[in-house]
Amino acid sequence: MRNDILFWNVDTQIDFVEPEGKLYVPGAELLKPVWAKILSIAAENNIRVVNTADFHYTESAELSDQPDFITTFPEHCMANTKGAEYVSETEPISPFVVDWNNENLSLEGIMHSKNIVIRKDAFDVFAGNPYTEEIVKIINPKTVIVFGVTTNVCVNDAVVGLSQRVDRILVVEDAIKELPNIALPFEDWKKLGVEMISSSKLEELLD
Repeated sequence: MRNDILFWNVDTQIDFVEPEGKLYVPGAELLKPVWAKILSIAAENNIRVVNTADFHYTESAELSDQPDFITTFPEHCMANTKGAEYVSETEPISPFVVDWNNENLSLEGIMHSKNIVIRKDAFDVFAGNPYTEEIVKIINPKTVIVFGVTTNVCVNDAVVGLSQRVDRILVVEDAIKELPNIALPFEDWKKLGVEMISSSKLEELLD
């Protein structure tokens, strides 16, 4: 398995992607074929995939009965519900699952796992799961390729967090989708040295 490159799938869950989802991102379902293609490329090139997932309980700080849709949102991706599951196109095969509230978890199997699921209880995967930092250190990739939803919330937090820990970050520009009413992060990404790439160029990059 290649360890120099890591694919990072952000929150491609039913509640965000499907029109009937509890926090549907308009147009996200149209990205499903692109995500499937990206994950096929990962499999063909023996590249590990980290899959992040919102996994909330009712007391989660980002949930509100009166959400502002910027820092608080209605209930979504609740633990052990259908909405918290991945869409079929991105469902990880035999993943190593890292729960944010598991205090006795051993990360020994990380290096042997082709799919890792990091469940989180915050927009930022580094804040929302205490094991994320260590997982990135264990894998120690040189390049991380990011895709998923949403561009201006959880994808942005993943990109910013990874840019502080990994040499090179690329975002697949036709494999991300934003929520309305929240500023887009592209100028900030540029300042961080984040690169944009089309899914059609991924295989060329991996040669």
